Amino acid sequence: MVRPSVSEAKLKKLLELNERLKEQLEIQRIPVSEASRSLIDYCQENSDMMIPSLWGSKHPDPFTDQVAGCGTCLVM
Repeated sequence: MVRPSVSEAKLKKLLELNERLKEQLEIQRIPVSEASRSLIDYCQENSDMMIPSLWGSKHPDPFTDQVAGCGTCLVM
């Protein structure tokens, strides 16, 4: 059984790291300004039913307790 030397093991690790870095270089990237603009546009076009008050929705929130009486203040 032949054991690889320390220098061979280091070389193998460096070659593996080099391959991973080459793969990362091939990943398509976009500028942060473009990504943030895209996210803002998406959020403005699509409302989130979990937070309707944030978007000024006129529809009642189906997840809140319906309070009868003089408003939404309830003292326990």
